[in-house]
Amino acid sequence: MRETVRRGDAVVSGANQAGRAGATGRFRPYPAYKDSGVEWLGEIPAHWEVKPIRALARPGYKTFTDGDWIESPFIRDEGIRLIQTGNVGVGGYREQGFRYIDEETFRAFRCSEVLPGDVLICRLADPVGRACLAPDLACRMITSVDVCILKPASDDHAAFVVHALTGSEYLAWLAGICRGGTRDRVSRSMLGAIRVQRPPLAEQSSIAAYLDRETARIDALVAKKERLIELLQAKRTALITRAVTKGLDPNVPMKDSGVEWLGEIPAHWEVKRLRHISPSLGVGVVVNPSNYVADEGLPFLYGSDIGEGQIHAAEARRISRQDSRRLPKSELRPGDLVMVRVGAPGVTAVVPPDLDGANCASLLVIRRSHGLASSWLCYALNSRYVRSQIEVVQYGAAQEQFNVSHARNFVIALPPLREQDSIADYLDRETARIDALVSKVRDAIARLKELRTALISAAVTGKIDVRQEVA
Repeated sequence: MRETVRRGDAVVSGANQAGRAGATGRFRPYPAYKDSGVEWLGEIPAHWEVKPIRALARPGYKTFTDGDWIESPFIRDEGIRLIQTGNVGVGGYREQGFRYIDEETFRAFRCSEVLPGDVLICRLADPVGRACLAPDLACRMITSVDVCILKPASDDHAAFVVHALTGSEYLAWLAGICRGGTRDRVSRSMLGAIRVQRPPLAEQSSIAAYLDRETARIDALVAKKERLIELLQAKRTALITRAVTKGLDPNVPMKDSGVEWLGEIPAHWEVKRLRHISPSLGVGVVVNPSNYVADEGLPFLYGSDIGEGQIHAAEARRISRQDSRRLPKSELRPGDLVMVRVGAPGVTAVVPPDLDGANCASLLVIRRSHGLASSWLCYALNSRYVRSQIEVVQYGAAQEQFNVSHARNFVIALPPLREQDSIADYLDRETARIDALVSKVRDAIARLKELRTALISAAVTGKIDVRQEVA
């Protein structure tokens, strides 16, 4: 048994790191462990049980059952709420989309009613086997056929069951055995046969209460940091927009631009249409671009490869050099700009020297002008004042987009070339600082989420004893 405790100590050390996110006290392992007989679970506290998931349901009719197959013709705008697979998050309910059925359909299909506090287990990725508690939506509820309904027995705590089915070891193991086919999936019979840990009820309640409290603290920290990212990104956007419309000198004389929504600009600037400041505007391959995709060659850029001021060429599709040369209208040269037309309209980047000769599909290609600084124009096109012009002309419900004819008329506030360079240099420095801060905050969020996962897994598998942590 000493060997077991030493192994537990190693886990306790890692769990103590997780505890720094909000837990108090020092975690300890249980006094004694035993082999669970379950591959992914390993050792568990000696007094815990292991049972199949279906055994956690109370006796009776439809206490461990699939949801209902509801096709589109039966969907209504109100009535009995249909909870779908996308609503089942990892450990929590996610509100997205609102679908209903009427009472007549409920009775005709003999639907299984979901009650607040039932455990909903999704049989589809991502990830397979994730679970949440059914919420109280102040209306009657059912769920879709790929969600399993578990109504816990009186000696099982629903919140603990959800936490247990959120553990990283369980989810990773289930994902491993369910891979294959067109979509990862687990059958209800297979899901029901999976054995999981089962502490005594009082202990389940203590673990669930502790994890509810501590994960709420971590989630609150994550929410604050996500809000900070939003504020930093808003500051970045405002910084760019001000620099490309007002310049860097706050004391420079101003004049009316003649464009109502643009307002005043520096007196020595001009207002021009995009067609007047670029020698050529064109569109990448639109008709059957997949015909040109090759196994190797030069990058063949799609909209998904373009970020604000960045081109992600490493994972881009490829086009042969010969085919790229046969498509001169969309062949790219250093200093050209590419703008996303479909999906994320307006996102723009400069073509770097290492992409000379590459090609693109459907992107707006803005040819380099020797009288313009491409990096400045990139900032201008990514600014809020150009993006607002795109929003006026974009169309499409499934995928928002705009045409090259629209782009030709985009209004640009044009400073002299030397000032363009100064603005671009300034924005390079300042946006880099903001981006570095955002990156640090994102790293902190990632660490918090890792600690959250580690804390849940350690607590629900008995690697740490949190009973003394419950007030």
